Amino acid sequence: MKSRRREATVVVTVGVLALSLAACGGLFDSDDGTKDDRKGDDVTIGLLLPESETARYEKFDHPIIEKQVKKLTNGKGKLVYANADQDAAKQSGQLEKMVADKVDVVLVSAVDAKKIAPAVEKAKDADIPVIAYDRLAEGPVSGYVAFDNELVGQVQGQGLIKALGNGARKSSKIVMINGSPTDPNAAVFKDGALSQLDNRVDIAKSYDTEGWKPETARAHMTDAITALGKENIAGVYSANDGMAGGIIKALKASGLTELPPVTGQDAELPAVQRVVAGEQYMSVYKSYPEEAVGAAQMAVRIAQGRMVEFDALAGDRSDNATTKDIPSLLVSVRPLTQDTIKSTVIADGIYKTSEICTPAYKAACAAIGLKG
Repeated sequence: MKSRRREATVVVTVGVLALSLAACGGLFDSDDGTKDDRKGDDVTIGLLLPESETARYEKFDHPIIEKQVKKLTNGKGKLVYANADQDAAKQSGQLEKMVADKVDVVLVSAVDAKKIAPAVEKAKDADIPVIAYDRLAEGPVSGYVAFDNELVGQVQGQGLIKALGNGARKSSKIVMINGSPTDPNAAVFKDGALSQLDNRVDIAKSYDTEGWKPETARAHMTDAITALGKENIAGVYSANDGMAGGIIKALKASGLTELPPVTGQDAELPAVQRVVAGEQYMSVYKSYPEEAVGAAQMAVRIAQGRMVEFDALAGDRSDNATTKDIPSLLVSVRPLTQDTIKSTVIADGIYKTSEICTPAYKAACAAIGLKG
């Protein structure tokens, strides 16, 4: 998957763009001054998410998209939702059902980017646009909304180098525990991280982790410890927070008292607490509300035939294995460390200080100046 910024495009945040579109009352009026509601507000948006093991999908993505669809359609729009439970065949069936039910647009976060392609093709044949959400599905998708995944990997790699400090050298042994080989994002995260790590450290072991499962990541880490020796591991690249939890369990089980720096992604609450406690060095904060709002806006606008507004949102271009120049919205990301917890997840209202600083973490919170 390749993503690129559109040239000569003014970059604005989703929230600011939404406000400016709302303020320009006449921008999308017809020539006679009447409002141009090609499809009207009575639209049906399908949402297909890949699994529920990762906390973000049920806590943020689903409810935010549903709320935004209602808001953008004056309460008349409908969201139809299904979760694939990490089953690619089940998700293809869910998409085919939405096509049979004649929804107007489908947002799909693919379990398997390749296996979903035939169902995307069927949607196109039925004139139902499919917008790839968070993961770039293959097939003739009409749009793509995601975080800047290459930047995610770069931030992770930079974080690991920073954690190693003066100890970062070509002989420093790093273990890479990457995401699922069926998730196209995992390869992009890995490439972004390697752009920072290559020729600066020794990638001594590298694993792909089917289904992003923490227990599989733990097994990979145990294997790496056996092969390399626990004292010889300078740092661990973990592609996400769930896997970081499994990796840290393996490191602790090996008898290490001082853990090497471990990366992550998603700013899940247990990971934020591990960062507070110094067990996990960093995560990557991705504004799920911003991504979800952008996805809802793109879906509603394309459902209503408001292509000028849709194109204004889709300021980037991406390619999948079968389709070029996919209109895309790529949302930026930020590192989450002990120094940035306040300015990320707390400032954006993702978590309250009291949720992070439970009794088990109160002393650690106080030590880094995090008080409710």
